[in-house]
Amino acid sequence: MTDNKHIIYEALQNLPRFAGASPDSYKRTRLGGLTNLVYRVETDDETLIVRIPGAGTDAYIDRKIELHNARAADHAGISAKVLWADGDTGVMISQSLDPITTMTPALFQSRAGAAARAGKALAGLHNSGETFQFRFELFTMITEYLAILATRDTALPDGYHDIVRAAEPVKQVLVDNPTPLAPCHCDPLCENFLDDGTRMWIVDWEYSGMNDPLWDLGDLSVEAGFDDAQDMDMLRAYYGRAPSAAEVGRMVIYKAMCDLLWTLWGLIQHADGNEAEDFWAYSVGRFERCKTLMQSAEFASHLTAIGASSD
Repeated sequence: MTDNKHIIYEALQNLPRFAGASPDSYKRTRLGGLTNLVYRVETDDETLIVRIPGAGTDAYIDRKIELHNARAADHAGISAKVLWADGDTGVMISQSLDPITTMTPALFQSRAGAAARAGKALAGLHNSGETFQFRFELFTMITEYLAILATRDTALPDGYHDIVRAAEPVKQVLVDNPTPLAPCHCDPLCENFLDDGTRMWIVDWEYSGMNDPLWDLGDLSVEAGFDDAQDMDMLRAYYGRAPSAAEVGRMVIYKAMCDLLWTLWGLIQHADGNEAEDFWAYSVGRFERCKTLMQSAEFASHLTAIGASSD
């Protein structure tokens, strides 16, 4: 058996119905994933998802926290049920949500109402009353990722530290205008949204924690490439009303801040030799997009709107 076949087999032994089952008694299909190995396991009676963490991810992901939050998200009715997990290794088995479509940026553009369904799903998570372990703190994580990169042989994009310093006014306006924390996904890649055409589910809780809920909306907008109309569709579905200028502004500044953070994440993947994609190009592209937004007149106006909301 290959290593992954063996890992899947050993994981499935923790489910009574698979005890002693031959690895040839079920079908394994590799699914997508930037850092992890994800497999669909199919029998005649059911379909499961087996997730094997990628090499090096234990440097920045606490698997016990992830497991707690994944179970809380299931309790909130937002995510797939975790059937078994190893809180040390991070190997996890969950139910497969079928029939369903795994979203992509292109599908968010082509499926009618997708932005609104995502906004409604995020509202369900944020308003669930669940408490996630871990506090997702943007600027602390930037510092921590920089510390990880200091141990790797890789460079930062030119001017990265300058943009971090230019983000100080953002940090200050968020401190001066706090919002109640909520259980947040914090890494809303399009592929973490599963759509049945009526509602969306959200999966993959590796980076989840208590956070400003507008982070999730701003980050999803970036990942899906939403235009202004889609942003408003998402926000109206999220709030059940038209958003205020401060709420729109908070979402927009998080568009820039998520790119600032995920630039570093991409550099860690690049330094660790992750071949899922060209992570140097990924990081440089995110950094350039962050700079463009932060240096726009629009960005300054959004900061002003947030500040004015507390006057």
